[in-house]
Amino acid sequence: MPEGHVIHGLARRLNAEFGGKTVEVRSPQGRFAREAALLNGHPLERAEAWGKHLFIAFDAPHPEHIVHIHLGLIGKLAFHPHAEPVGQVRLRLSDGRTDADLHGPQWCRLVTEEERAAAIAPQGADPLRADADPQPVFDAVRRSRRAIGSLLMDQHLFAGVGNIYRAETLFRLGISPFTPGRELSPEAARALWDDLVGLMRVGVERGRIDTVREKHTPEAMGRPPRKDDHGGEVYVYRREGQPCYVCATPVRLQAMEGRNLFWCPSCQPEAAVRTS
Repeated sequence: MPEGHVIHGLARRLNAEFGGKTVEVRSPQGRFAREAALLNGHPLERAEAWGKHLFIAFDAPHPEHIVHIHLGLIGKLAFHPHAEPVGQVRLRLSDGRTDADLHGPQWCRLVTEEERAAAIAPQGADPLRADADPQPVFDAVRRSRRAIGSLLMDQHLFAGVGNIYRAETLFRLGISPFTPGRELSPEAARALWDDLVGLMRVGVERGRIDTVREKHTPEAMGRPPRKDDHGGEVYVYRREGQPCYVCATPVRLQAMEGRNLFWCPSCQPEAAVRTS
């Protein structure tokens, strides 16, 4: 499932391509045809992301004027020069030069302002939003008996954070994923948030997840670049059994609440919580 940086990147691209423009809105597949007809020929006001949710607002004279998209596991919003649709396109936005085609989302809905607000209400703080308030998240984490590796995947706390950012920020800060939230110091909680903000901003800018520090890049270490469908240079994600770039201990893998968890047992000891 795409992590939050992907959704923010899509919102940025939608605004750059179509913001303020009158666009063609249609559903080549037909499953969103009624809703698309209500928006067709109206200006796209603004696209924005909240966690893993994408909202596209139109200046249309209907209460329902916001497209709410969740890509889920296989969804994709692709931009390309104007051409005939290929495959099952749920939604197409076009200005005649550039098309944005939505394939296979978990959902694509037309909602009102009130329904948008209701969708956002249960979401946690999004590290990529300027209006994010992480203090309630810190408070909830430090009251919890749950492992921090579990808490970081909770979208009611950390909106937009997924498995890769979970694994990588915990490694970078030397925190065991099995540490109960209530054992984190205020400084450690703040350090987690700040690291997520920095890493996810890089993800938006580069269009991929890079988490290794300069001294651990392929060039600095004289190692081959990582080859993985998820792209990017990372410390532990999907590197099980391979030597840690810092200490050479084999990276570990086990399931946590149904998701694969990656960590280095030497750099992330259960007995210690470091903040730097």
